[in-house]
Amino acid sequence: MRPRSARVVVAIALASAPGAAAAGPSKPAPLEPSEAPASAIDLPEVEQLAPELSEPQGEPSDPSERATPQSGRAMAQAQGQRSERLPWIRRFAPERHMIVVGVFGGVFLAHEAHDLYDPRTAPPEPLWQVSPDVGARVGYYPLRSLGFEAEFSAVPTRMRTSTNDPVFVYGVRGHAVVQLPYARLTPFLLMGAGLLGVSSHLLLLGDDVDPAVHYGGGLKLAITRWLDCRVEARNILSAASARQDTAVPHVQVLGGLTATIRRPKPPPPPAPAPVDPDRDRDGFLNDQDECPDAVGVRPHGCPDTDGDGFRDADDPCPRQPGDATHGCPDSDADGFRDPYDRCVQEPEAWNGYLDMDGCADDVPEPIKRFTGTIEGIAFDFGKATIRPSSTRVLDEAIAVLREYPDVRVRIIGHTDDLGSQAVNLELSGARADAVAAYLIAGGVAADRIEAEGRGASEPRVPNDSDENRARNRRIDFEVLSRRGP
Repeated sequence: MRPRSARVVVAIALASAPGAAAAGPSKPAPLEPSEAPASAIDLPEVEQLAPELSEPQGEPSDPSERATPQSGRAMAQAQGQRSERLPWIRRFAPERHMIVVGVFGGVFLAHEAHDLYDPRTAPPEPLWQVSPDVGARVGYYPLRSLGFEAEFSAVPTRMRTSTNDPVFVYGVRGHAVVQLPYARLTPFLLMGAGLLGVSSHLLLLGDDVDPAVHYGGGLKLAITRWLDCRVEARNILSAASARQDTAVPHVQVLGGLTATIRRPKPPPPPAPAPVDPDRDRDGFLNDQDECPDAVGVRPHGCPDTDGDGFRDADDPCPRQPGDATHGCPDSDADGFRDPYDRCVQEPEAWNGYLDMDGCADDVPEPIKRFTGTIEGIAFDFGKATIRPSSTRVLDEAIAVLREYPDVRVRIIGHTDDLGSQAVNLELSGARADAVAAYLIAGGVAADRIEAEGRGASEPRVPNDSDENRARNRRIDFEVLSRRGP
């Protein structure tokens, strides 16, 4: 929002415009263009001077405008709040593209055999063993773990003689810094090169500059987001006295403060757009729509092109209305969908022979012969032992069943009324099981045969004579149909 003073200036400008001096609630008559004073000034519209005066006041209508900081100060405050939520040790960790400017101070321990002298004007003399060392640095860190720094250091010291004459040692150097950037307490290593020089009177050490390399390490601590402190120790290698092909070490122990300029973090992303509760606009809310991205119909909200109640994804015939069972048309209503029915206009006979092709097939004569009561199967009296005279009939049954592998049969055992009902039921079941076992042993698959005993509950004729009771003691074969696809 613009400052209030801008609105005041606009108000003054409008008040000073021609025609604005008329007081009272009545509005003066507008001047015709030909009547305008020659000195009239064309003022810009209010919207041009102060757009906020023509806009509704209050909170921005766009949620993203409320979420985005409007100034560097607001952005820094937001970043500081985010940092405060982190654990103490994780706050203010190094970032990419940091620029640092700092000062440092410490001590410089010069080697006695240094080469900091001008051999034409002065002899080499050792320096004080411990001297003050101050300086400044600037650096750039393109990566969180890698940076480059340049610095200048000044060492006001003295020669170690009876008069302790003052000399000035200085260094100009640059180095690469490798650090562990995971916390505000950051260990680092550095290595670089530069120049190490001396400036003094001609009668002392004169002036001299030697190349030098250095390496070392230390520790940084981020006090705030913008201020670091650091301690470090280095070893500076420069030429030995009168021998340019060798080097002697000089030690630096430093501490300092660093002002850090961090790259502003990008503003938080705008708030996500509100979720459309009905993405496909079919009247079903997303959480109740089984197909939220496709226009659908009741009750599931999914496409149903043929309108038969089956979703297109589950409908084997999505463009042909089907019945309530499987979604495809069944013209002859035999339970087989037209695409899989060999006889679309002829219903399946369901007679136990080729019941899975959808056609009205006739049962072959050999199968008919082995349907109903099978004459010639006899058992020992009161037992389930098959008599040898029965093997011919049973072997013929095996041959027929193996010839027509699609046929399934149920073997049903019956008895006469002699004996108790429980005994007769058990005996009839055992005899049916014995016949089934014989067929299976002859090569008929076990899953094609069922066995059941019904005792004396279904007599063929009344049990009023020995002859009739013999007729009632029998084995029936029932061809099983496969009702359904």
